[in-house]
Amino acid sequence: MNISRSGYRVFSANSTPASTELAKKITERLGVELGKSVVFQESNSETKVDLKESVRGQDVFIIQTIPRDVNTAIMELLVMTYALKSACARNIIGVVPYFPYSKQCKLRKRGSVVCKLLASMLAKAGASHVITMDLHQKEIQGFFSFPVDNLRASPFLIQYIQEEVRTQIRLLMTLKSFLTPLVCLRAQSFAERLRLGLAVMHGDAHHSESDMTDGRNSPPSTRTTAGHTGLELPLMMAKEKPPISVVGDVGGRIAIVVDDIIDDVEDFVAAAEALKERGAYKIYIMATHGLLSAEAPRLIEESAIDEVVVTNTVPHEVQKLQCSKIKTVDVSMILAEAIRRIHNGESMSYLFRNITVDD
Repeated sequence: MNISRSGYRVFSANSTPASTELAKKITERLGVELGKSVVFQESNSETKVDLKESVRGQDVFIIQTIPRDVNTAIMELLVMTYALKSACARNIIGVVPYFPYSKQCKLRKRGSVVCKLLASMLAKAGASHVITMDLHQKEIQGFFSFPVDNLRASPFLIQYIQEEVRTQIRLLMTLKSFLTPLVCLRAQSFAERLRLGLAVMHGDAHHSESDMTDGRNSPPSTRTTAGHTGLELPLMMAKEKPPISVVGDVGGRIAIVVDDIIDDVEDFVAAAEALKERGAYKIYIMATHGLLSAEAPRLIEESAIDEVVVTNTVPHEVQKLQCSKIKTVDVSMILAEAIRRIHNGESMSYLFRNITVDD
């Protein structure tokens, strides 16, 4: 039996090589072995977890990166959490660098807040703590009934800019379809830390995500009723979204577009084309989580984007084989330090030094 002298275990909730890569890097930094377990799907697609060592009375950290099959990854995390609870682990801490369903954190039309549901499921399964990174909305922390440490990737991304991008640059705020207050503040924070100017992109290439967040199309505008029809509300004029325009001088400069998640890239490609038309020298796209779904690698490879920089919170080795412009920044250092500090009961404030709420 592999008895760790450190008094805690680190498991990976996914047994595929791509998903265990981050877990292996974290355990190497901690100087411990990855816990022995088997995670697999039965012939009927049910998830099964088999722990191969005792965890009784110990702190257990479950590292779960989210591959393309999101729902399977969630079930792996939940089933392993419950298995550890049944095995009498003292504390069960989920290390989920990219928290799935984080975009579904607002009520849209007749939908549901799925992110809150997932937080409740983790608590019910037996989790006592979650370590994550750059939540899509910081308010998601309020969905949990236990502590959540929302780490930041901005120090690593800023370090990459300082070391790899040596030309005079101007940090560029991302386009309007992603232009939430959080992204605006993040771009401004990057610009202030790097002592750069700030340019803003206004307009939209496609639909805006915010159009679907407030239920403006529910109930339907016309309704057949008998008797009293009720109050007639003033009719709001429809919005007319202008084409993408750049506010600020980007001629001859390197433009950096920042966001927290890169998934569908059509809007980023449209932004890059607009920047090139305005004379930008190079265009970098930077984000914490590189989901890069569907045809994203091909679209990036064929676009005016020079480089896409993401962290390894999500496995994307397959996408890197399809697109040479995708670069990865390793964040295993801060995740390993968070695990060590939580187990030893040390303050987490060191990991947030000089970091503001806008980062």
